[in-house]
Amino acid sequence: MSTDNIRNFSIIAHIDHGKSTLSDRLLEVTETVEKRKMKDQVLDQMDLERERGITIKMQPVRMEYHSQNQDSGIKIQESYILNLIDTPGHIDFSYEVSRSLRAVEGVLLLVDATQGVQAQTFTVLEMAREAGLVIIPVINKIDLPVAQVEEVKEEIVELLDCDPDSIIAVSGKTGDGAPELLEEIVKKIPPPQSEAVSGKSGVRSLVFDSEFSTHQGVIAYVRVMDGEIKKGDKLSFVAGGEKFPVLELGTFQPEKRPVDKLSAGEIGYLMTGIRQVGQAKVGDTIIDPTRPLPAIPGYVEPRPVVWASVYPEGQDDFNNLKQALERLQLSDASLSFAEESSNALGRGFRCGFLGLLHLEIITERLKREFSLELVIATPTIGYRIKNMRTGKSESVYSPHLFPDASSAAEQEVHEPWVSAKIITPPEYLNAIIKLFNDHEIALLSTINLSSSRVMVEVEMPLRELMRNFFDNLKSVSSGFASFSYQLSDERLADVTRLDILVNNQVVPAFSRVISRRRAQTEAEAAVERLRKIMPKQLIVVKLQAKALGRILAARSISALRKDVTGYLYGGDVTRKKKLLEKQKKGKKKMQARGSVNIPASVFLKMVSSEK
Repeated sequence: MSTDNIRNFSIIAHIDHGKSTLSDRLLEVTETVEKRKMKDQVLDQMDLERERGITIKMQPVRMEYHSQNQDSGIKIQESYILNLIDTPGHIDFSYEVSRSLRAVEGVLLLVDATQGVQAQTFTVLEMAREAGLVIIPVINKIDLPVAQVEEVKEEIVELLDCDPDSIIAVSGKTGDGAPELLEEIVKKIPPPQSEAVSGKSGVRSLVFDSEFSTHQGVIAYVRVMDGEIKKGDKLSFVAGGEKFPVLELGTFQPEKRPVDKLSAGEIGYLMTGIRQVGQAKVGDTIIDPTRPLPAIPGYVEPRPVVWASVYPEGQDDFNNLKQALERLQLSDASLSFAEESSNALGRGFRCGFLGLLHLEIITERLKREFSLELVIATPTIGYRIKNMRTGKSESVYSPHLFPDASSAAEQEVHEPWVSAKIITPPEYLNAIIKLFNDHEIALLSTINLSSSRVMVEVEMPLRELMRNFFDNLKSVSSGFASFSYQLSDERLADVTRLDILVNNQVVPAFSRVISRRRAQTEAEAAVERLRKIMPKQLIVVKLQAKALGRILAARSISALRKDVTGYLYGGDVTRKKKLLEKQKKGKKKMQARGSVNIPASVFLKMVSSEK
């Protein structure tokens, strides 16, 4: 089939606006999936996605569509190949969206008819505009009784400066409007154009995603830009430099289906047989080394937002954890990690994530897919520490490496800030603004989007985003407010390190960086929380929180006592006294050693309680 009959597109939207449900209907209309195999969220392959009802990983699928065109009153059927890439909607996975946009020529901008334009809508729209893609506006969930189709149309017209008649109204649940949407895709999204270098010919493909198979090695998801790829062709990665034969190639329908060749404009997969996962990276270009072409430009590297140290519960699993992270990085290029060690926890990895949900999903996948038991330190952000005497700067990502109060006068701390948008009904605006002082938020502007929606533009420290801000926002707005953000610049930070001591020993995994003005409050909350979740030991456990050079809060956990006289029945009371005295001496010896066993579950609960 000629490239003139190929359409590559993606669906972008705010979370819960119905991308996956609409994708299901498009698959039904095009009969890509048999009715007996059809199920909800058919493109969401992971159990985790189905359990949470969200898309975590982008998923491509190839559909064959037969368009009915009218020519001089005669119906002419024309066949098209539609390559759809379904994308996540949560802001933590916006990098997944940016990767998919490089492989397509157009997008469907989906807006929920009951919620209207949301904060994340602005973010994904900006991505599509920067990529120069054709944007087709679509209103979803028109079948719901509370749908406000006309009001939402006005918001989209204001957002895109488009003709109201160009907005397609659909229902992902019932399928209404899906055939008309397919026709609009064929008409408006242009066919793929070759990006061949002047005067040269050859093979060139963009790797927009990948996965690892135990049997086939690295499987690269590619958009073929130039040339034609066949089974057995010997190709190579431009950046990785690794050469490989094409063991198998095919398309997604939605399961992998082998084909004889992939031509320019098509989207599919290549089985490379490569076992060293570091040799194949998302964003790389695959070429024919005998006719080399330059790499495809414009691919943006992910920038981690949240950092957390991840350790195996047993050091015997260190290599297994390393291998698991390498394999996950293939399918999630936004994950970054580097080896580190801790006196208390042994060898592990400092990992970078795009947000707290991203951290939660990765750790859950490590447990489920690789059967690993993990200890995760309290998540933090990166700080730049400048030595005022030497003028040198260094980046610190682990809280226990952050300078303590004794050296604060000699150093200057810089932290990242974010620019954010909050969209809310006006009746919740006052409650939301009350959050700003507690989270050190600066209000920039307030814009009325319509009579029922207000957009607030703010700036805030990234660390405050980690301190339950999103949950607090949802709470005070009864779930109606939406939020999106992007990193902006670095600014001076008034922060300090909070250490938790267990029997006078600092536990690095519990250390974190906090605002100086909340040091006392945070210290009290931390030791109280740990007191509640720490199981009793055979000795008295002393818990302390230290910051600003002194102990700010303390608690203790009483010792677990065993009834050593329980088996006695009568006799001289001196027998009981001897046993109790022996127990007392044993407790005294154990107390002197001060050895405390902290279960992995305690570390996990300390992290989860911060979310």
